[in-house]
Amino acid sequence: MTDQLNDNVTAEGAVYFIFGATGDLARRKLFPALYSLYREGKLGDKFAIVGLARRPRTDEQFREDVLESIKEFCRYKIGDGQDWQGFAERFTYHSLDIGNVDGFRELKASTEALEARYSIPGNRLFYLALAPELFGTVSRNLRDGGMLESAGWHRLVIEKPFGYDYPSASKLNEEIRHVFREEEVFRIDHYLGKEMVQNIEVIRFANAFFEPLWNKQHIANVQITLAETVGVEERGAYYNKSGALRDMVQNHMLQMLTMIAMEPPSHLDPEAIRDEKVKVLRSLRGFKSGDEVRERVIRGQYTSGELRGQPLNGYREEDSVPPDSTTETFFAARLFVDNFRWSGVPFYVRTGKRLPVKSTEIVVEFKNVPGNLLFASRQQLQPNLLVIRVNPMEGIYIKINAKKPGNEMTVQPVAMEFCQSCQIGINTPEAYERLIFDAARGDSTYFTRWDELAAAWQLVDPIAAAWQEHAADLAYYSAGAWGPQQAHKLLHQDGFHWWPVNGQDEDNVIWVSNTSK
Repeated sequence: MTDQLNDNVTAEGAVYFIFGATGDLARRKLFPALYSLYREGKLGDKFAIVGLARRPRTDEQFREDVLESIKEFCRYKIGDGQDWQGFAERFTYHSLDIGNVDGFRELKASTEALEARYSIPGNRLFYLALAPELFGTVSRNLRDGGMLESAGWHRLVIEKPFGYDYPSASKLNEEIRHVFREEEVFRIDHYLGKEMVQNIEVIRFANAFFEPLWNKQHIANVQITLAETVGVEERGAYYNKSGALRDMVQNHMLQMLTMIAMEPPSHLDPEAIRDEKVKVLRSLRGFKSGDEVRERVIRGQYTSGELRGQPLNGYREEDSVPPDSTTETFFAARLFVDNFRWSGVPFYVRTGKRLPVKSTEIVVEFKNVPGNLLFASRQQLQPNLLVIRVNPMEGIYIKINAKKPGNEMTVQPVAMEFCQSCQIGINTPEAYERLIFDAARGDSTYFTRWDELAAAWQLVDPIAAAWQEHAADLAYYSAGAWGPQQAHKLLHQDGFHWWPVNGQDEDNVIWVSNTSK
Protein backbone atom coordinates (compact mmCIF):
# COMPACT_ATOMS: atom_id res chain seq x y z
CA MET A 1 0.00 0.00 0.00
CA THR A 2 1.19 3.51 -0.79
CA ASP A 3 1.12 6.33 1.70
CA GLN A 4 0.05 9.63 0.18
CA LEU A 5 -1.79 11.13 3.14
CA ASN A 6 0.34 11.88 6.22
CA ASP A 7 2.83 9.04 6.05
CA ASN A 8 2.63 6.38 8.76
CA VAL A 9 -0.36 7.99 10.48
CA THR A 10 -3.62 6.12 10.93
CA ALA A 11 -6.91 7.29 12.35
CA GLU A 12 -8.08 6.06 15.73
CA GLY A 13 -10.55 3.22 15.66
CA ALA A 14 -14.07 4.54 15.05
CA VAL A 15 -17.50 3.81 13.68
CA TYR A 16 -18.35 5.99 10.66
CA PHE A 17 -22.06 6.74 10.22
CA ILE A 18 -23.08 7.88 6.74
CA PHE A 19 -26.52 9.53 6.87
CA GLY A 20 -27.93 9.71 3.35
CA ALA A 21 -26.07 6.55 2.36
CA THR A 22 -28.23 5.95 -0.72
CA GLY A 23 -27.61 9.45 -2.06
CA ASP A 24 -25.38 10.80 -4.79
CA LEU A 25 -22.71 12.29 -2.52
CA ALA A 26 -22.15 9.00 -0.72
CA ARG A 27 -21.97 7.09 -4.01
CA ARG A 28 -19.66 9.49 -5.85
CA LYS A 29 -17.40 10.71 -3.05
CA LEU A 30 -17.73 9.13 0.38
CA PHE A 31 -17.54 5.41 -0.36
CA PRO A 32 -14.62 5.82 -2.82
CA ALA A 33 -12.81 8.02 -0.29
CA LEU A 34 -13.23 5.46 2.49
CA TYR A 35 -11.96 2.67 0.23
CA SER A 36 -8.89 4.70 -0.74
CA LEU A 37 -8.14 5.37 2.92
CA TYR A 38 -8.52 1.66 3.61
CA ARG A 39 -6.18 0.73 0.75
CA GLU A 40 -3.56 3.14 2.12
CA GLY A 41 -3.85 1.75 5.64
CA LYS A 42 -5.28 4.99 7.04
CA LEU A 43 -8.33 3.47 8.69
CA GLY A 44 -6.34 0.92 10.70
CA ASP A 45 -8.11 -2.33 11.58
CA LYS A 46 -10.58 -1.07 14.19
CA PHE A 47 -13.34 0.50 12.15
CA ALA A 48 -16.87 -0.07 10.91
CA ILE A 49 -19.09 1.88 8.53
CA VAL A 50 -22.85 2.16 8.98
CA GLY A 51 -25.01 3.40 6.13
CA LEU A 52 -28.29 5.08 7.09
CA ALA A 53 -31.27 6.06 4.94
CA ARG A 54 -35.04 5.61 4.88
CA ARG A 55 -35.32 3.02 2.14
CA PRO A 56 -35.03 -0.64 3.18
CA ARG A 57 -31.91 -2.52 2.11
CA THR A 58 -30.06 -5.58 3.33
CA ASP A 59 -26.39 -5.48 4.25
CA GLU A 60 -25.65 -7.50 1.10
CA GLN A 61 -27.54 -5.07 -1.14
CA PHE A 62 -25.77 -2.15 0.49
CA ARG A 63 -22.35 -3.72 0.01
CA GLU A 64 -23.18 -4.30 -3.64
CA ASP A 65 -24.05 -0.59 -3.97
CA VAL A 66 -20.71 0.29 -2.37
CA LEU A 67 -18.88 -2.04 -4.75
CA GLU A 68 -20.46 -0.43 -7.81
CA SER A 69 -19.65 3.02 -6.43
CA ILE A 70 -15.98 2.15 -5.99
CA LYS A 71 -15.70 0.55 -9.42
CA GLU A 72 -17.07 3.70 -11.06
CA PHE A 73 -15.57 6.52 -9.00
CA CYS A 74 -12.58 5.37 -6.94
CA ARG A 75 -8.99 6.10 -7.98
CA TYR A 76 -8.04 2.60 -6.80
CA LYS A 77 -9.14 -0.55 -8.56
CA ILE A 78 -10.81 -3.20 -6.44
CA GLY A 79 -8.13 -5.40 -4.87
CA ASP A 80 -8.07 -9.18 -4.70
CA GLY A 81 -11.01 -11.05 -3.20
CA GLN A 82 -9.54 -11.15 0.29
CA ASP A 83 -8.81 -7.42 0.24
CA TRP A 84 -12.32 -6.51 -0.89
CA GLN A 85 -14.02 -8.88 1.54
CA GLY A 86 -12.01 -7.45 4.42
CA PHE A 87 -13.35 -3.99 3.53
CA ALA A 88 -16.91 -4.95 2.58
CA GLU A 89 -17.58 -6.87 5.79
CA ARG A 90 -17.16 -3.62 7.74
CA PHE A 91 -20.26 -2.16 6.03
CA THR A 92 -23.71 -2.55 7.54
CA TYR A 93 -26.96 -0.85 6.66
CA HIS A 94 -29.66 0.51 8.95
CA SER A 95 -33.01 1.76 7.68
CA LEU A 96 -33.76 4.83 9.75
CA ASP A 97 -36.51 7.43 10.06
CA ILE A 98 -34.43 10.33 11.34
CA GLY A 99 -37.50 11.90 12.92
CA ASN A 100 -38.10 8.86 15.15
CA VAL A 101 -35.88 8.75 18.22
CA ASP A 102 -36.69 5.05 18.78
CA GLY A 103 -34.77 4.24 15.62
CA PHE A 104 -31.70 5.89 17.13
CA ARG A 105 -32.05 3.73 20.24
CA GLU A 106 -32.04 0.64 18.02
CA LEU A 107 -29.00 2.07 16.23
CA LYS A 108 -27.25 2.43 19.58
CA ALA A 109 -27.65 -1.27 20.35
CA SER A 110 -26.35 -2.38 16.95
CA THR A 111 -23.46 0.10 17.18
CA GLU A 112 -22.34 -1.28 20.53
CA ALA A 113 -22.31 -4.77 18.99
CA LEU A 114 -20.09 -3.53 16.15
CA GLU A 115 -17.74 -1.81 18.60
CA ALA A 116 -17.40 -5.01 20.59
CA ARG A 117 -16.81 -7.07 17.44
CA TYR A 118 -14.01 -4.85 16.11
CA SER A 119 -12.59 -3.59 19.44
CA ILE A 120 -13.57 0.02 18.64
CA PRO A 121 -13.15 2.29 21.69
CA GLY A 122 -16.45 4.20 21.45
CA ASN A 123 -15.32 6.80 18.87
CA ARG A 124 -18.15 7.82 16.55
CA LEU A 125 -18.09 10.07 13.47
CA PHE A 126 -21.46 11.14 12.06
CA TYR A 127 -21.38 12.30 8.43
CA LEU A 128 -24.60 14.09 7.48
CA ALA A 129 -24.95 13.89 3.70
CA LEU A 130 -28.42 15.34 4.13
CA ALA A 131 -30.36 18.53 3.49
CA PRO A 132 -29.29 21.21 6.01
CA GLU A 133 -32.78 21.57 7.47
CA LEU A 134 -32.38 18.04 8.87
CA PHE A 135 -29.14 18.73 10.76
CA GLY A 136 -30.89 19.90 13.92
CA THR A 137 -33.29 16.95 14.01
CA VAL A 138 -30.50 14.42 13.57
CA SER A 139 -28.36 16.11 16.21
CA ARG A 140 -31.15 16.06 18.79
CA ASN A 141 -32.04 12.44 18.13
CA LEU A 142 -28.41 11.35 18.29
CA ARG A 143 -28.38 12.81 21.80
CA ASP A 144 -31.82 11.63 22.89
CA GLY A 145 -31.28 8.19 21.39
CA GLY A 146 -28.14 7.63 23.46
CA MET A 147 -25.70 7.71 20.52
CA LEU A 148 -23.48 10.25 22.31
CA GLU A 149 -23.08 8.26 25.52
CA SER A 150 -20.10 6.14 24.46
CA ALA A 151 -16.73 6.59 26.13
CA GLY A 152 -14.89 7.87 23.03
CA TRP A 153 -15.11 11.06 21.00
CA HIS A 154 -18.11 12.15 18.93
CA ARG A 155 -17.78 14.31 15.78
CA LEU A 156 -20.37 15.72 13.43
CA VAL A 157 -19.43 16.32 9.78
CA ILE A 158 -21.87 18.45 7.80
CA GLU A 159 -22.05 19.54 4.18
CA LYS A 160 -22.93 22.89 2.63
CA PRO A 161 -25.18 24.72 2.11
CA PHE A 162 -25.11 25.78 5.74
CA GLY A 163 -28.12 28.04 5.75
CA TYR A 164 -29.52 30.37 3.11
CA ASP A 165 -28.38 33.61 4.76
CA TYR A 166 -26.94 34.74 8.08
CA PRO A 167 -30.20 34.43 10.11
CA SER A 168 -30.94 30.90 8.85
CA ALA A 169 -27.32 29.82 9.31
CA SER A 170 -27.32 31.22 12.83
CA LYS A 171 -30.52 29.35 13.69
CA LEU A 172 -29.11 26.13 12.26
CA ASN A 173 -25.87 26.57 14.15
CA GLU A 174 -27.77 27.15 17.38
CA GLU A 175 -29.70 23.89 16.91
CA ILE A 176 -26.50 21.93 16.41
CA ARG A 177 -24.67 23.64 19.26
CA HIS A 178 -27.38 22.55 21.69
CA VAL A 179 -25.95 19.07 21.18
CA PHE A 180 -22.36 19.34 19.90
CA ARG A 181 -19.54 21.63 21.01
CA GLU A 182 -17.92 23.81 18.32
CA GLU A 183 -14.76 21.69 18.37
CA GLU A 184 -16.89 18.61 17.59
CA VAL A 185 -18.49 20.16 14.48
CA PHE A 186 -16.65 19.78 11.15
CA ARG A 187 -18.21 21.88 8.38
CA ILE A 188 -16.90 20.61 5.08
CA ASP A 189 -15.90 22.84 2.19
CA HIS A 190 -14.40 20.31 -0.19
CA TYR A 191 -12.30 23.01 -1.90
CA LEU A 192 -10.23 23.20 1.29
CA GLY A 193 -9.30 19.56 0.74
CA LYS A 194 -7.86 20.17 -2.72
CA GLU A 195 -4.12 19.69 -3.03
CA MET A 196 -3.23 23.11 -4.42
CA VAL A 197 -5.49 25.03 -2.04
CA GLN A 198 -3.68 23.39 0.86
CA ASN A 199 -0.42 24.14 -0.95
CA ILE A 200 -1.06 27.91 -0.80
CA GLU A 201 0.28 28.06 2.75
CA VAL A 202 3.46 26.24 1.76
CA ILE A 203 4.03 28.39 -1.32
CA ARG A 204 3.64 31.55 0.74
CA PHE A 205 5.29 30.71 4.02
CA ALA A 206 8.04 28.27 2.97
CA ASN A 207 9.60 30.40 0.20
CA ALA A 208 11.71 33.40 1.08
CA PHE A 209 11.24 35.09 -2.31
CA PHE A 210 7.42 35.21 -2.04
CA GLU A 211 6.50 36.31 1.47
CA PRO A 212 8.52 39.59 1.41
CA LEU A 213 6.67 40.56 -1.79
CA TRP A 214 3.23 39.45 -0.59
CA ASN A 215 1.79 42.91 0.03
CA LYS A 216 0.39 46.09 -1.52
CA GLN A 217 3.85 47.42 -2.38
CA HIS A 218 4.50 44.62 -4.86
CA ILE A 219 1.18 43.03 -5.87
CA ALA A 220 -1.07 44.83 -8.36
CA ASN A 221 -4.10 42.57 -8.08
CA VAL A 222 -5.27 39.03 -7.33
CA GLN A 223 -7.70 37.13 -9.57
CA ILE A 224 -9.64 34.03 -8.54
CA THR A 225 -11.52 32.15 -11.24
CA LEU A 226 -13.80 29.16 -10.70
CA ALA A 227 -15.18 28.29 -14.12
CA GLU A 228 -17.56 25.48 -14.99
CA THR A 229 -18.59 24.27 -18.45
CA VAL A 230 -21.70 22.50 -17.14
CA GLY A 231 -25.09 24.06 -16.67
CA VAL A 232 -27.40 23.32 -13.76
CA GLU A 233 -28.20 19.83 -15.11
CA GLU A 234 -30.57 18.00 -12.70
CA ARG A 235 -30.10 20.61 -9.97
CA GLY A 236 -32.35 23.27 -11.50
CA ALA A 237 -34.78 23.49 -8.58
CA TYR A 238 -31.98 23.71 -5.99
CA TYR A 239 -29.80 26.05 -8.01
CA ASN A 240 -32.63 28.45 -8.73
CA LYS A 241 -32.90 29.09 -4.96
CA SER A 242 -29.16 29.48 -4.39
CA GLY A 243 -27.49 30.89 -7.49
CA ALA A 244 -23.77 31.42 -7.93
CA LEU A 245 -23.51 33.77 -4.93
CA ARG A 246 -24.66 31.22 -2.38
CA ASP A 247 -23.51 28.10 -4.21
CA MET A 248 -19.90 29.15 -4.88
CA VAL A 249 -18.94 32.60 -3.59
CA GLN A 250 -20.04 32.40 0.04
CA ASN A 251 -17.94 29.27 0.57
CA HIS A 252 -15.38 28.12 -2.01
CA MET A 253 -14.26 31.48 -3.36
CA LEU A 254 -14.06 33.31 -0.06
CA GLN A 255 -12.14 30.40 1.44
CA MET A 256 -9.54 30.60 -1.34
CA LEU A 257 -9.32 34.35 -0.88
CA THR A 258 -8.63 33.97 2.83
CA MET A 259 -5.82 31.50 2.13
CA ILE A 260 -4.17 34.00 -0.20
CA ALA A 261 -4.65 37.04 2.04
CA MET A 262 -4.18 35.68 5.58
CA GLU A 263 -1.29 36.68 7.80
CA PRO A 264 1.26 34.03 8.84
CA PRO A 265 -0.25 32.20 11.82
CA SER A 266 1.59 32.40 15.13
CA HIS A 267 1.93 28.61 15.07
CA LEU A 268 0.68 25.80 12.89
CA ASP A 269 -2.30 24.53 14.79
CA PRO A 270 -5.88 24.55 13.47
CA GLU A 271 -7.20 27.38 15.62
CA ALA A 272 -4.27 29.74 14.89
CA ILE A 273 -4.73 29.20 11.15
CA ARG A 274 -8.48 29.69 11.30
CA ASP A 275 -8.03 32.79 13.46
CA GLU A 276 -6.08 34.40 10.62
CA LYS A 277 -8.71 33.46 8.05
CA VAL A 278 -11.42 35.06 10.17
CA LYS A 279 -9.38 38.27 10.37
CA VAL A 280 -9.33 38.43 6.56
CA LEU A 281 -13.10 37.95 6.30
CA ARG A 282 -13.68 40.67 8.88
CA SER A 283 -11.35 42.98 6.94
CA LEU A 284 -13.24 42.59 3.67
CA ARG A 285 -14.84 45.86 2.63
CA GLY A 286 -18.57 45.42 2.91
CA PHE A 287 -21.42 46.81 0.84
CA LYS A 288 -23.29 49.66 2.51
CA SER A 289 -25.73 50.38 -0.28
CA GLY A 290 -27.21 49.07 -3.50
CA ASP A 291 -25.08 51.58 -5.40
CA GLU A 292 -21.89 50.01 -3.98
CA VAL A 293 -23.12 46.58 -5.05
CA ARG A 294 -23.79 47.78 -8.59
CA GLU A 295 -20.38 49.44 -8.71
CA ARG A 296 -18.34 46.45 -7.60
CA VAL A 297 -20.46 43.36 -8.40
CA ILE A 298 -21.64 41.88 -11.70
CA ARG A 299 -24.23 39.15 -11.93
CA GLY A 300 -25.13 37.34 -15.09
CA GLN A 301 -27.26 34.54 -16.47
CA TYR A 302 -26.46 32.37 -19.49
CA THR A 303 -28.68 32.34 -22.53
CA SER A 304 -28.60 29.79 -25.35
CA GLY A 305 -25.26 29.40 -27.05
CA GLU A 306 -22.68 26.94 -28.27
CA LEU A 307 -19.67 25.19 -26.76
CA ARG A 308 -17.27 23.10 -28.88
CA GLY A 309 -19.84 22.91 -31.64
CA GLN A 310 -22.65 21.71 -29.37
CA PRO A 311 -25.79 23.88 -29.05
CA LEU A 312 -26.73 24.66 -25.45
CA ASN A 313 -29.96 25.76 -23.83
CA GLY A 314 -30.25 28.96 -21.90
CA TYR A 315 -30.69 28.83 -18.14
CA ARG A 316 -34.39 29.61 -18.30
CA GLU A 317 -34.86 26.64 -20.64
CA GLU A 318 -33.32 24.17 -18.16
CA ASP A 319 -35.46 21.62 -16.30
CA SER A 320 -37.15 22.92 -13.13
CA VAL A 321 -36.12 26.54 -13.83
CA PRO A 322 -38.94 29.14 -14.08
CA PRO A 323 -39.07 30.90 -17.46
CA ASP A 324 -38.79 34.31 -15.76
CA SER A 325 -36.02 33.39 -13.30
CA THR A 326 -33.57 36.13 -12.31
CA THR A 327 -31.17 33.74 -10.55
CA GLU A 328 -27.54 34.46 -11.37
CA THR A 329 -25.39 31.76 -12.98
CA PHE A 330 -22.36 34.08 -13.12
CA PHE A 331 -20.81 36.28 -10.46
CA ALA A 332 -17.87 38.67 -10.63
CA ALA A 333 -16.76 41.21 -8.07
CA ARG A 334 -14.01 43.59 -7.07
CA LEU A 335 -13.26 43.00 -3.39
CA PHE A 336 -10.86 44.76 -1.04
CA VAL A 337 -9.15 43.53 2.11
CA ASP A 338 -8.88 46.69 4.18
CA ASN A 339 -5.88 45.91 6.34
CA PHE A 340 -2.29 47.12 6.41
CA ARG A 341 -0.95 44.42 4.09
CA TRP A 342 -3.55 44.65 1.34
CA SER A 343 -5.03 48.14 1.47
CA GLY A 344 -5.91 49.25 -2.07
CA VAL A 345 -5.17 45.93 -3.80
CA PRO A 346 -8.23 44.69 -5.72
CA PHE A 347 -9.18 41.01 -5.41
CA TYR A 348 -11.19 40.09 -8.48
CA VAL A 349 -13.33 36.96 -8.21
CA ARG A 350 -15.47 35.33 -10.86
CA THR A 351 -17.41 32.11 -11.12
CA GLY A 352 -19.98 30.89 -13.55
CA LYS A 353 -21.68 28.05 -15.35
CA ARG A 354 -21.51 27.38 -19.09
CA LEU A 355 -18.12 29.06 -19.42
CA PRO A 356 -15.61 27.98 -22.11
CA VAL A 357 -13.40 25.77 -19.91
CA LYS A 358 -13.55 24.00 -16.58
CA SER A 359 -10.83 25.50 -14.42
CA THR A 360 -10.08 26.90 -10.99
CA GLU A 361 -7.05 29.19 -10.82
CA ILE A 362 -5.64 31.91 -8.61
CA VAL A 363 -3.53 34.55 -10.37
CA VAL A 364 -1.26 36.87 -8.41
CA GLU A 365 -0.22 39.74 -10.69
CA PHE A 366 2.85 41.64 -9.49
CA LYS A 367 3.40 45.31 -10.13
CA ASN A 368 5.45 46.07 -13.21
CA VAL A 369 8.85 47.77 -13.19
CA PRO A 370 8.86 51.56 -13.74
CA GLY A 371 7.98 52.25 -17.35
CA ASN A 372 10.62 54.90 -17.96
CA LEU A 373 13.63 52.87 -16.89
CA LEU A 374 15.96 50.46 -18.71
CA PHE A 375 14.18 47.79 -20.78
CA ALA A 376 10.70 49.03 -19.96
CA SER A 377 11.46 52.29 -21.74
CA ARG A 378 12.22 50.42 -24.99
CA GLN A 379 9.42 47.87 -25.12
CA GLN A 380 6.22 46.83 -23.43
CA LEU A 381 7.04 44.48 -20.59
CA GLN A 382 4.48 42.03 -19.26
CA PRO A 383 3.92 41.81 -15.51
CA ASN A 384 5.21 38.87 -13.52
CA LEU A 385 2.57 36.32 -12.60
CA LEU A 386 2.26 33.56 -10.05
CA VAL A 387 -0.58 31.21 -10.96
CA ILE A 388 -1.83 28.51 -8.61
CA ARG A 389 -3.76 25.94 -10.62
CA VAL A 390 -6.30 24.17 -8.43
CA ASN A 391 -8.53 22.18 -10.77
CA PRO A 392 -8.58 20.15 -12.98
CA MET A 393 -4.88 20.72 -13.64
CA GLU A 394 -2.91 21.01 -10.41
CA GLY A 395 0.32 22.95 -10.26
CA ILE A 396 2.18 26.24 -10.16
CA TYR A 397 2.94 28.55 -13.08
CA ILE A 398 5.33 31.51 -12.88
CA LYS A 399 5.82 34.04 -15.67
CA ILE A 400 8.89 36.28 -15.74
CA ASN A 401 10.67 38.41 -18.35
CA ALA A 402 13.92 37.23 -19.93
CA LYS A 403 16.15 38.05 -22.91
CA LYS A 404 15.11 36.56 -26.22
CA PRO A 405 17.93 34.49 -27.77
CA GLY A 406 19.85 36.43 -30.43
CA ASN A 407 21.91 39.55 -30.86
CA GLU A 408 19.22 42.09 -30.10
CA MET A 409 18.40 43.01 -26.53
CA THR A 410 14.77 41.96 -26.80
CA VAL A 411 12.77 40.86 -23.76
CA GLN A 412 10.12 38.18 -23.91
CA PRO A 413 8.03 36.38 -21.28
CA VAL A 414 9.27 33.03 -20.00
CA ALA A 415 6.90 30.64 -18.24
CA MET A 416 8.10 28.13 -15.69
CA GLU A 417 5.58 25.50 -14.70
CA PHE A 418 5.34 22.68 -12.22
CA CYS A 419 2.45 20.37 -13.06
CA GLN A 420 1.72 18.25 -10.04
CA SER A 421 -1.14 16.30 -11.58
CA CYS A 422 1.05 15.51 -14.61
CA GLN A 423 3.60 13.81 -12.35
CA ILE A 424 1.23 11.96 -10.05
CA GLY A 425 -1.61 11.47 -12.50
CA ILE A 426 -5.08 10.58 -11.34
CA ASN A 427 -3.76 8.51 -8.44
CA THR A 428 -3.60 11.51 -6.13
CA PRO A 429 -5.65 11.85 -2.95
CA GLU A 430 -9.06 13.36 -3.49
CA ALA A 431 -10.37 16.22 -1.36
CA TYR A 432 -12.87 14.02 0.47
CA GLU A 433 -10.17 11.54 1.42
CA ARG A 434 -8.14 14.25 3.10
CA LEU A 435 -11.11 15.77 4.86
CA ILE A 436 -12.61 12.53 6.15
CA PHE A 437 -9.16 11.51 7.39
CA ASP A 438 -8.65 14.89 9.06
CA ALA A 439 -12.05 14.68 10.75
CA ALA A 440 -11.26 11.19 12.01
CA ARG A 441 -8.03 12.53 13.51
CA GLY A 442 -9.70 15.63 14.95
CA ASP A 443 -7.72 18.03 12.75
CA SER A 444 -10.05 20.93 11.95
CA THR A 445 -7.55 23.06 10.00
CA TYR A 446 -9.36 22.75 6.68
CA PHE A 447 -12.90 22.90 8.02
CA THR A 448 -14.98 26.03 8.42
CA ARG A 449 -15.44 27.44 11.91
CA TRP A 450 -18.71 29.16 12.81
CA ASP A 451 -17.23 32.65 13.01
CA GLU A 452 -15.76 32.17 9.51
CA LEU A 453 -19.14 31.14 8.20
CA ALA A 454 -20.90 34.01 9.94
CA ALA A 455 -18.46 36.59 8.54
CA ALA A 456 -18.93 35.20 5.02
CA TRP A 457 -22.72 35.42 5.25
CA GLN A 458 -22.52 38.96 6.59
CA LEU A 459 -20.55 39.94 3.48
CA VAL A 460 -22.84 38.31 0.90
CA ASP A 461 -26.24 39.05 2.46
CA PRO A 462 -26.19 42.77 1.47
CA ILE A 463 -25.40 41.72 -2.10
CA ALA A 464 -28.40 39.40 -2.22
CA ALA A 465 -30.60 42.10 -0.65
CA ALA A 466 -29.53 44.67 -3.25
CA TRP A 467 -30.37 42.23 -6.04
CA GLN A 468 -33.85 41.75 -4.62
CA GLU A 469 -34.44 45.49 -4.97
CA HIS A 470 -32.88 45.84 -8.43
CA ALA A 471 -33.75 42.78 -10.52
CA ALA A 472 -32.94 44.77 -13.67
CA ASP A 473 -29.23 44.61 -12.79
CA LEU A 474 -29.04 41.08 -14.21
CA ALA A 475 -26.77 40.89 -17.27
CA TYR A 476 -26.71 38.12 -19.85
CA TYR A 477 -24.08 36.09 -21.67
CA SER A 478 -24.21 33.36 -24.27
CA ALA A 479 -23.48 29.85 -23.07
CA GLY A 480 -19.84 29.16 -23.97
CA ALA A 481 -18.72 32.78 -23.42
CA TRP A 482 -16.67 34.24 -20.54
CA GLY A 483 -19.61 35.86 -18.84
CA PRO A 484 -21.21 39.25 -19.59
CA GLN A 485 -19.13 42.12 -20.95
CA GLN A 486 -19.63 44.05 -17.72
CA ALA A 487 -17.34 41.56 -15.97
CA HIS A 488 -14.47 42.59 -18.27
CA LYS A 489 -15.19 46.29 -17.78
CA LEU A 490 -14.91 45.73 -14.04
CA LEU A 491 -11.15 45.23 -14.53
CA HIS A 492 -10.62 47.51 -17.52
CA GLN A 493 -11.66 50.56 -15.53
CA ASP A 494 -8.78 49.77 -13.14
CA GLY A 495 -6.28 49.24 -15.98
CA PHE A 496 -6.29 45.42 -15.70
CA HIS A 497 -7.77 42.48 -17.57
CA TRP A 498 -8.70 38.92 -16.73
CA TRP A 499 -5.76 36.63 -17.30
CA PRO A 500 -6.72 33.56 -19.34
CA VAL A 501 -6.92 30.26 -17.51
CA ASN A 502 -4.81 27.29 -18.53
CA GLY A 503 -2.42 29.55 -20.49
CA GLN A 504 -4.89 29.89 -23.36
CA ASP A 505 -3.22 32.87 -25.00
CA GLU A 506 0.39 32.07 -24.13
CA ASP A 507 1.63 31.27 -27.65
CA ASN A 508 4.33 33.93 -27.40
CA VAL A 509 5.72 32.54 -24.16
CA ILE A 510 8.85 30.39 -23.92
CA TRP A 511 8.13 27.42 -21.66
CA VAL A 512 10.47 25.95 -19.07
CA SER A 513 8.34 23.18 -17.67
CA ASN A 514 8.05 19.62 -16.41
CA THR A 515 5.38 19.16 -19.07
CA SER A 516 5.50 19.71 -22.80
CA LYS A 517 3.41 22.45 -24.33
